Amino acid sequence: MALVRSARQLDASADRAWALVTDWPAHSRWIPLTRVTIDPDSPARSGIGTRFTGRTALGRAGFDDPMTVTEWQPPANGQPGRCRVVKRGRWLAGWAEIEVQPAATGCRLSWTEDVRPRWTPRAADPVVSRVGKLLFDRTLRRLARELSG
Repeated sequence: MALVRSARQLDASADRAWALVTDWPAHSRWIPLTRVTIDPDSPARSGIGTRFTGRTALGRAGFDDPMTVTEWQPPANGQPGRCRVVKRGRWLAGWAEIEVQPAATGCRLSWTEDVRPRWTPRAADPVVSRVGKLLFDRTLRRLARELSG
């Protein structure tokens, strides 16, 4: 799997950042060419067991990235919030973790994914990691702008 990590200091409370970053459909505003929807059979819109899908496409060509929330701990009493999702699709395997750490001013958002496009060799992992880091850094910049606006 290819490990991708990105982090950013945000000018927003941990509670506010958590609410936005775990609003799965909101990811459509920050992730290029991707629309995120809650699955019709999902038991909830947030929390453990939530199922959602990111559809990445350019025109008619694209793929689905279905995910399930497996861990959910919102920030509370100065403790970080942490969420883990598992990718369950035909195109991407792996998991993602989001952590929101309260800070004296604002919070720190960390996003880590261990991902592999299926049918790619392990030798492609370094390229996937580099490209993933560029995309995640861009995504977190967009999210930060939304929180500050």
